[in-house]
Amino acid sequence: MATVLICRRFPRLSRVTTFSTTAKCKAESGSSKSKQKKEESPESANIATESVATIQLLNPLDYRVLYNPSAYAKSRAASQQHAARNSGQSLGDAFTSPGTARAQHTLGSTSSQALPPTRNALPKPKSKPLFKQTISACLSVTQPKEEAEKEKSEMHDSKEDPRVFQKGRPEYRSLSYDKSEPVETLPLEEGDSILHSVAICKGSQSPGTITDYFRKLSRLPVEQHAALLSEPRFNTLCRCAVKNIRLFSTSDLIDILKACVRLVVPPTHPLLNACENEFCRRVWDMNLDQLLLVADCWRCLERSVPSYLSILFSYANMHWKDLTLPQFVQLVYIIGEGRRSPADLMQKVESMILRYLDSFTLEEVGAICLGLFKSVSGISDHVMRKIADRVSLQIEDMSTYALVNVLKILRYTRMDHLPLLKVLGKVIPARIPTTNIQGIMHITLTCSSLHYFDEGIMAAAALSLPSKVTYCRSKDAAKFLWSFGCLDYEPPNEEEFYSSLIEQMKRKLHEFVKFPEHLLTGLLGLAFVKRFPEELIDYALRDKFVQKTRDSKYELKKDLFTLSKSVEIECPSYQGNRLPPQFYREITEMVLNFAEQEIYVRPEIVEATSLFKSMLGGPEYVKNHMILPHTRSSDLEVHLGVDGCPVPFNLEDPVADKKLKDIGVSLTDDLMTQLIKGRSNSQSPMEAENEARTCNQGRGEEVRTPCAGDRAVLSGGALIAGARLQVEPKSGHCLEATPSLRPNQQPRGLKLAIQVSNRNHYCYSSKRLLGLHRMKRRQLQQLGYVVVELPFWEWFPLLKRTRLEKLSYLHYKVFDPALLSRAD
Repeated sequence: MATVLICRRFPRLSRVTTFSTTAKCKAESGSSKSKQKKEESPESANIATESVATIQLLNPLDYRVLYNPSAYAKSRAASQQHAARNSGQSLGDAFTSPGTARAQHTLGSTSSQALPPTRNALPKPKSKPLFKQTISACLSVTQPKEEAEKEKSEMHDSKEDPRVFQKGRPEYRSLSYDKSEPVETLPLEEGDSILHSVAICKGSQSPGTITDYFRKLSRLPVEQHAALLSEPRFNTLCRCAVKNIRLFSTSDLIDILKACVRLVVPPTHPLLNACENEFCRRVWDMNLDQLLLVADCWRCLERSVPSYLSILFSYANMHWKDLTLPQFVQLVYIIGEGRRSPADLMQKVESMILRYLDSFTLEEVGAICLGLFKSVSGISDHVMRKIADRVSLQIEDMSTYALVNVLKILRYTRMDHLPLLKVLGKVIPARIPTTNIQGIMHITLTCSSLHYFDEGIMAAAALSLPSKVTYCRSKDAAKFLWSFGCLDYEPPNEEEFYSSLIEQMKRKLHEFVKFPEHLLTGLLGLAFVKRFPEELIDYALRDKFVQKTRDSKYELKKDLFTLSKSVEIECPSYQGNRLPPQFYREITEMVLNFAEQEIYVRPEIVEATSLFKSMLGGPEYVKNHMILPHTRSSDLEVHLGVDGCPVPFNLEDPVADKKLKDIGVSLTDDLMTQLIKGRSNSQSPMEAENEARTCNQGRGEEVRTPCAGDRAVLSGGALIAGARLQVEPKSGHCLEATPSLRPNQQPRGLKLAIQVSNRNHYCYSSKRLLGLHRMKRRQLQQLGYVVVELPFWEWFPLLKRTRLEKLSYLHYKVFDPALLSRAD
């Protein structure tokens, strides 16, 4: 006889279940088969013996179910301030609290005590499979448990998580609905008695009695709530309340609303319609605590109440100076959840933030930032910087969830707060393994939105993502791809990272029908790093999906244009769907019109164009335009012959009709001498001052810039860019040139695509090129262009120098001997 104890934890039960199995081992040496008894649970192990199973439910000491309201952090989900206020348990301590440790110890000890009797009861070798199955069953207990805990930690409750700050002060109990407040359960018999009374009286009860009925019925066991809502006698009670709605006192009406929250009454229920109308009528007779509590109940019921909120905001605007700190934070929370930003309140909101900033808990700071972000509220740089100043000093005490909320508003305001970003790089990488997938997404998206590259943050995110990828929404997967592509970062585990995200995009393909912008966001991020998943691209370019993009609230035509043209240049073997020519013409015209108004006229580009015309011999020798319109940035195009001399090609310029008498310009003897010396290796004092400091140093910086061929580039309007020159053999894929672009129809030489860069082409405070511009340069090279850059850190300072110095610099850039050697 053997007793085998198998430890198991059932979902939704805060107790341990023990199976006691008495097995009879037969003495026969033959291979007789025993009957198998199977449990209903899918995880149960089959034991190859005749057995009788009995189930005994135990309640081990100190075992309790803990709920973690923070979606983004396990181990550091609350600040020390909250720990002090909440009886020593912080928001994220549920995963590491002593109660959890005791529960794990109880489970482990139970299992270890069960195994020795089993081993002693198995003297014969033929019975070893029973032992193996016992071990397997015990070990399998931990896997569902671990998976359940992981799934719980990854789930973001968009309704409850933003309310975490309410646990930090007792004052919030009068301003918000507290679901965690203990409620004495009403016996079923008493609930049935109440419903019986409702049926007998048929609406003749007093308002006080009706209110008391709602209070009591809301205390029924949760599993009975659904049945109650469909109960005809409960509907009779609701109709009675609607009939007498104006007879209730305000406190009674609030109690009825709270009972509806507890019962999870549908947001469109007729009783709620009547309650909303009555509360709107009574607003000016209520105090601010009551108004905020009612607004909080509406949020819990997920009911949209724009009229009530408008009146609430008007009331708050009139009583602004009387707002206490908790009232203010709760009001900003309501503003955010209502997705509304009352214009007349926002200036006062900023003044209140500055007034209470040092007194807010860190969770309240996060709540304020989330409210501003959700309501799309503008916030001044001054206030944002003050918030960032405080967070940067206390970031280690801040929960990850609250910190992510700060990062959301930081990226919305595009605030480049370097102290906060630097300390973020020290704190966040260690937290990422225990951070919710949506939290990680917001962290990386903030970095990319601010063009801030921190390899520690990005690498940690990339390493943790493959194991969490199945929890990604379509939005999350797309934003990850965009963030890494935007920063042109390929992590150490790049193949696993990208393949897992691409597969998740495929699994979420059905979601892109509703959110087409997410698919294009992800595909563009992939294109930046030279990855083109054919199946997803084919889906994005089909007519049905293109039509979906037209119905989107976002302008997606330019994204489609960029994607399609990039595929055309970088994937010549692609045979899938393509955009129609009319679409190309329409978007190209739109982009070029924008460029003429906003890009070509920038001072640094205008000055470079003017100087090139003077230096090369006229407007025929340089063209300020977009070689690749789909990349949305301009180029200065210059052609050089095999002898290194400029070649006229821009005959579209209105003043380019004149016949060129000679190649070159009229230069002074001094300038000519300097230019000649600049092409030789000798240097005059002027050159030592100018070229050594600017040109040579700039050239050295270019050498340290990552190779453009190693990254992906956005391409597109190359077919309208003019003839292509084949400079040197290219490995990899190139778009096959159309007849007008074939190299054998053109004289040999160089086609220069001169980039007048600015800070927005690079990561913040660095010389790391962003993914879009890396992709553009790669595509230019694939089309036969030689990319020459006038980097902003060289060209912008020169704009304030003499014309002679600028000409000398541009001459060196175009007639660089190393560059000219490629024209042979």
